Amino acid sequence: MTVLLLDDDDVRAHLDAPTAVRAVRAALLAAHHGELEAPPRVRAGLGDGDLVITAGHLRSRRLFGFRSYDTLVGAEQLVAVWSTADGRLQAVVHGAELGPRRTGAIGAVAVDAAVRPGPVRTGLVGAGPQAWAQLWALCAVREVTEVVVVARHHERAAAFARRAAGGLGVAARAVTAVEDAVRDRDVVIVATGSATPVLDADWLAPGTHLTTLGPKSAARHEVPAPLADRARTVLTDSLSQSAGSPEPPLFPTDRLVSLGAVLAGAAPARTGPDDLTVFSSVGLAGTEVAVAAALCEAVPR
Repeated sequence: MTVLLLDDDDVRAHLDAPTAVRAVRAALLAAHHGELEAPPRVRAGLGDGDLVITAGHLRSRRLFGFRSYDTLVGAEQLVAVWSTADGRLQAVVHGAELGPRRTGAIGAVAVDAAVRPGPVRTGLVGAGPQAWAQLWALCAVREVTEVVVVARHHERAAAFARRAAGGLGVAARAVTAVEDAVRDRDVVIVATGSATPVLDADWLAPGTHLTTLGPKSAARHEVPAPLADRARTVLTDSLSQSAGSPEPPLFPTDRLVSLGAVLAGAAPARTGPDDLTVFSSVGLAGTEVAVAAALCEAVPR
């Protein structure tokens, strides 16, 4: 059997948002039911950076594999998928597209589980690949009536808004103040690398759902610490990865609720329309393998 070697062009051509969302939703449920083995990530020190490896075994899919990325030079990421049925290597996916799309799909599942019913008005802080992937996937689970985006460089936010309008068909506009992007939103997505808060907790209206993708330790965090007190629920895609962080966390581990448990109906995300909910995204290991396997199924043979 020929091993599929796939790159960013293949991901863009064959991995649509509904497919990615279905793959990660199934993996999150599998993790809750003990059907996904997803050990904490491993870091191999390379002097000026690390080579990081996450691995997962999807028992029901009879698949296992790993993802590798670096903090050294920002090299291409790699995901490899094997079959447990015959031990054959099925696919290798390399490049920069699969990782953000996987993360975006997890974020969309979290929003769908936690936000109030109906269409959503969305605020985005950040205009990079991670922010784009969040919106790309969100459009697969909810009607997005409006997107307001802000970035450190306004021209990037404006370009993002034009791309969202043209590529996703959503009403989008760029603003220059973070407060204007996050006030009166149903969903707020913060996708920055900032080590200090980029917004004020009081700017969030009752009932808002917020997703944070960037730094989230007690010492370095892109969202304000009072969110931990204001939030009705703080969700995460992996309790073990959150607890295994090398730095003290922004959100106390005893406050965290597993997204998989919410999907399975074992825990609530909110109790009322005015609850503030937060999703602390850490990237459940094994979801990359699930998305890569779904991509393989979508590629014509």
